[in-house]
Order: sequence, then C-alpha cells, then structure tokens
Amino acid sequence: MSLEQFSAFTFRKAIASDANSIWGIIKEAIDKRKSEGSSQWQDGYPNLEVVKTDIEKGNGYISLNNEGKLTGYLALIYDGEPAYEAIADQWLTNRPFSVVHRIAVSQENYAKGQATWMLKKAEEQSLQDGFLSIKVDTNFDNTGMLRVLEKLGYVYCGEVYFRGSARKAFEKKLDA
Repeated sequence: MSLEQFSAFTFRKAIASDANSIWGIIKEAIDKRKSEGSSQWQDGYPNLEVVKTDIEKGNGYISLNNEGKLTGYLALIYDGEPAYEAIADQWLTNRPFSVVHRIAVSQENYAKGQATWMLKKAEEQSLQDGFLSIKVDTNFDNTGMLRVLEKLGYVYCGEVYFRGSARKAFEKKLDA
C-alpha cells in the first residue's frame, strides 16, 4: 500500500470555520451511501450540529490537499463510546481506547486511498496521545470502509448497535 501521494497533505484538528465545508463533504458521503443503496447515514445523522459538537469538543480532524482544499473529515474521540459496552462478542483489549467515527472523503476533490491515509493518521494521533488501541464501527454494507479496515489490520470483534441498527465493530492494537 503506497500512501506517498499524500505526503503533501495535511491532517489537523478542525476549527469552527471548517464546519460548513466539513458538512459539505459529509453531505457528499450521505448521497454516495444512498446511491449505493445503503441505509447508513440516511436518517438525519450525522448533521451539521454533530460536526459543530465534534469541533467544540476537539474531536474533529480534517485533511487538506496540497492546494489547501478540504478533502476529508473524521472524528477521533477519547472519552469512550457507550454503545461499545454492549458488544455482542468480545473486544481485543479492555484498555483505554480511541474511537473513530464519521469518516468522510470529498467526492469533488477525491483522492483514492484517502480514507486509508486518514485512518493511519488517526492511529498516529492516538498513539501520540497515549492510546494503544483504536475502535471503529461501520455498516455491514459499507464495502469501501470494510476494505480499508481489513487493509489496515483491524480485527472484527462483533456487533454494536446505534440508533436501532447493528453495525460491524473492529479494533486494532496500536502497540503490536
């Protein structure tokens, strides 16, 4: 996997003035999921208020291409995820972990491999902040995200439930 094309990209915390641009990228992702026949993100979540809350809490991260255009977004969260406490199977670890939610990449400024690069950057940030495990979940039909998780060595741990729907949950030990 070569991610050299992203060497000129920037990964940084989102700021309040990024919110509307982030929302534009998330809307593109919502439309893409719908066109693929998925029910993921078709219920009014996420929305602009969720993005603003991510930013206010310091959880929002963006990617910028070499021209300074916003190309992606994710939320990197360190205060847990209540839905993960009721996992149907078993996590790899019980230690403190980070969580990635709401990964979205620009369709207008699309760069193949960007979600992989962003998740790698989230792993690096998690390690830097002292978290040795990262957890993530996605819809059963989100084949793109499932490929990214497999490629990066995330281990399927079971199902979690959000807003009444089952989702596939994964974990990766960052110190192994």
